[in-house]
Amino acid sequence: MRAVLRVVIGLMLAYVALCGALFVYQRSLIYFPQPGSSDSSVAKMMIESGGEKVRVSIRPHEGRRALVYFGGNAEDVSLNMPDFAGAFPDEAIYLLNYRGYGGSTGSPSEHALFADGLALFDRVHAEHPDVEVIGRSLGSGVAVYVASQRPAERLVLVTPYDSLAAVAAKQYPFVPVNWLLQDKFESGKYASRVNAPTTIVAAENDEVIPKTSTEALRSRFREGLVSYHVVPGVGHNTISGSAEYLRLLRSQ
Repeated sequence: MRAVLRVVIGLMLAYVALCGALFVYQRSLIYFPQPGSSDSSVAKMMIESGGEKVRVSIRPHEGRRALVYFGGNAEDVSLNMPDFAGAFPDEAIYLLNYRGYGGSTGSPSEHALFADGLALFDRVHAEHPDVEVIGRSLGSGVAVYVASQRPAERLVLVTPYDSLAAVAAKQYPFVPVNWLLQDKFESGKYASRVNAPTTIVAAENDEVIPKTSTEALRSRFREGLVSYHVVPGVGHNTISGSAEYLRLLRSQ
């Protein structure tokens, strides 16, 4: 009996240690900072946010219209510039490098990404009245939040989720994710506050974001606001290779 009790106690201690490790190192499982492209042809600017210097890859263009882009958790956003410049020839383009990514100082977190997203929108909106906001994967959570707080002209979400916490809970069903997770990115909570026409672009074979999560997010927006598209034959990380990708991003 004592041997059984020792085994049970050992398993409990191991479980507590596992939960503790996940709590301490959780952000290293969410964010994978990229050093940023060395391509000197992509212009950069710096914005101040929360005491940090955040780098933005830009394609300047005069006029009313601009595009602000929030990328995935392991994305070098500057690599999008050639395709975006071709797809949006009449818009200024601003690609945010999250804290710790692409020359930005600081460390990424939900609070930091939200604050930096608002700071970038405000900077861009001061020069371009019509700002289109695009977010991919992790960045879809930033985009929904920004569009819920600011007057975005249009919102585009690529492989988005209703709640990062809910997605993580399915991946780690054996731990109390909702208690442990600090950065929950609950897009569904903010979607009802969005007034901008919204396009959702999902991958048919998304192996990261469950279809149910994307559809749950869709249901959170006000009726008639969302156009929903599923790109056939692509996965979470291959969707941008589809011929449909840029067309859906720029379609009005």
